[in-house]
Amino acid sequence: MGWIAIAAILNWLKDRLVCPSCGGVFIVKNGLTRHGDQNFKCRDCGRQFVENPKNIRISEEAIQLIDRLLLERVSLAGIARVSGVSEGWLQAYVNSKFESIPRKMEHIGIKGKLTIECDEMWSFVQNKDNKQWIWLAIDVISKRIVGVFVGARDRNGARSFWNSLPSVYRQCAVCYTDFWSSYETVIPEKRHKAVGKDSGKTNNIERFNNTMRQRVSRLV
Repeated sequence: MGWIAIAAILNWLKDRLVCPSCGGVFIVKNGLTRHGDQNFKCRDCGRQFVENPKNIRISEEAIQLIDRLLLERVSLAGIARVSGVSEGWLQAYVNSKFESIPRKMEHIGIKGKLTIECDEMWSFVQNKDNKQWIWLAIDVISKRIVGVFVGARDRNGARSFWNSLPSVYRQCAVCYTDFWSSYETVIPEKRHKAVGKDSGKTNNIERFNNTMRQRVSRLV
């Protein structure tokens, strides 16, 4: 009789819901969620849950994998497929990382004349009619990006890009650019040097833009 009772209990437990928090099996129905799914409540610990939840907690291992993939030339759709997360969650995760990055760049006290190279890189959002330009400035000595703006390639875009630079660069740096006319509207004439690609004076920023396109598939 003992084995029969144990078998009956095991057969009963096989079809029972298990609490994801404490493993308890004394589960009762507790209304519906806002999405219309049946909600359950554990009598042992009080945890409420749904059966076969659509929103599954992302593990720390998956997040670490996503962080590594974001540094490689993999699209967001590709990262979502590899890691098993939704594209919506991944976009929100990337947005949260972007929001956590400080917006102001502090000068690190480089000795000598300040020199920067500036360039713009073209891309688009959703379709090629929605063109967006990535304006970047790099410090020639430290190789640090000291200015960035994403938007239109016009005078307003040039002004926003110029304002993204730390004040010490706006006041003191010699600025090498291509011959795009918008630069002339914001950079002081005495410190603005418009040069061609063959001069080698914008090699650092052009190399950085090429690296960006190699590493970020969305910019290809």
